[in-house]
Amino acid sequence: MIRLSSIHIYPCKGLAGISVPQVEIDDFGPKHDRRWMLVDENNDFLTQRQQPQMVLIRPEIRGNTLVLEAPGQPPLEMPLIPESGTEVDVCIFGKKCSAWETSEAAGKWFSNFLERPSRPVFMPDSIRREVDPDYAAFPSRTSFTDGFPFLLIGEASLDDLNGRLEQPVQMRRFRPNLVINGSEAFVEDRMKRVKIGELSFQVAKPCGRCRVTTVNPETGEFSGKDPLKTLANYRRQDGEALFGQNLIHEHQGLLQVGDELQILDPHFS
Repeated sequence: MIRLSSIHIYPCKGLAGISVPQVEIDDFGPKHDRRWMLVDENNDFLTQRQQPQMVLIRPEIRGNTLVLEAPGQPPLEMPLIPESGTEVDVCIFGKKCSAWETSEAAGKWFSNFLERPSRPVFMPDSIRREVDPDYAAFPSRTSFTDGFPFLLIGEASLDDLNGRLEQPVQMRRFRPNLVINGSEAFVEDRMKRVKIGELSFQVAKPCGRCRVTTVNPETGEFSGKDPLKTLANYRRQDGEALFGQNLIHEHQGLLQVGDELQILDPHFS
């Protein structure tokens, strides 16, 4: 039986994640996931691809407050959901969307740690960023994700990869929202539509991996060419190393660790 073995949210894009026993699914996807994002002086989003030390910034949700901690820095408190802000245009992968700028003091905190101009922006409910319609069976929104509300990976898939690596890596290198166990390796590649607990999901497309997977989450530094190089050797398709599947939720509700995953519609390649 395939079950949901862990759930992870990332309140601010590119920073460390939080493991949770359950998560509410709202219109955006996992509640509080990537509603915040860091941008530079040109309003382009910041990523571990260029700033690997972002992974050392650890978020914690305390009531209605987002608390951030980083080595050598005093804790920073920001509202989990700000009530207002100054609307600005920001850029993600060359595409613009709107966001709220809320705190100059928070910008100084991030700039000090990352040693470059940076500031946080928030996506309020009033701003709608659509997923790529080429991969969506119905109109759907997402937050500051790379493109889709959910990323799902099987534990057996990571075991398969680690069996090919000289140094095994942890699942958090791949930044999934949903992790499953009880399946064979890469069963997620054979899913077109699934049900997890009481909620159904469209499996949109495989996730093409980048150099973020080579960031050591303990040190905040690039650690060589693996696991990306090894992935590319046996999981390469259309110029990308594939690992995990992007999902789009069909309903809102609750997901809990231990929920059963059922394949409603298999994918045959």
